Amino acid sequence: MLDQWLLIIFGFFIGILASMTGVGGGVFIVPILTFFYDFKVNAATGTSLTAIIFTALASTINYARQKRIYYRTGLVLALTTAPGAFVGSWVAKIAQEQVLGLTFGIFLVLVAVRMIIGLLRGKSESMAQTTRTDREVLRTGKMAIIGVALGFFGGFASGLLGIGGGVLIVPIMTIVLGIPIHIAVATSMFTIIFTATSGVTEYYLSGLVNFPTALLFALGTVVGAQVGAYTSGKISKRNLTMIFCAILIVAGANMILKYM
Repeated sequence: MLDQWLLIIFGFFIGILASMTGVGGGVFIVPILTFFYDFKVNAATGTSLTAIIFTALASTINYARQKRIYYRTGLVLALTTAPGAFVGSWVAKIAQEQVLGLTFGIFLVLVAVRMIIGLLRGKSESMAQTTRTDREVLRTGKMAIIGVALGFFGGFASGLLGIGGGVLIVPIMTIVLGIPIHIAVATSMFTIIFTATSGVTEYYLSGLVNFPTALLFALGTVVGAQVGAYTSGKISKRNLTMIFCAILIVAGANMILKYM
């Protein structure tokens, strides 16, 4: 077992990637806790979601200063992601973990492939250049309804696997709602505050949150999140999309290997 204080260092680098791409960071935290610190998966998931709350808060503060958050869109998505996270955390205690893990791992890889194909064809760039305002996104009717409905599954995945939900929330906003990826990343971190908090509730009631470990991670992620939020604005839309897709593939492959 590695030294507990290394969690701060792990947290710093996770905070950078999480804030920069809007994924929350659980795709890295859960494997670290299960592989290196002998956590049971449920306890790792609950602890991960707790640390993610701090990461999301720190990122949101920075992104708010940059005026990159679509608050209305984020709050509307939270209406479904939050209950989805609560349901996911409940299901995590009774479902067959292997089937769910494999299914979600494959799904993450497919989402990444879909985004990469769109990027290579030029579709992602055209979507990223849209000038829709926060209000306009919510006025797109059918697509907005679809996006909000899909948000439930993003929240469900967050509560089930302790990943924050950004791995689905960001693609929902960029592919379905046509929001620029830089805005989607910032808005995702804002939404994750509500998603992770909802998911943590069930884990806390079940005694599956290790607060000392979560706080050690948080010490690193809060600082790393500031670096990530700043760095995100310096990267081109295309490169940020590719980084996000790479993280999806790594996370998906990790889950597939873990649950095979």
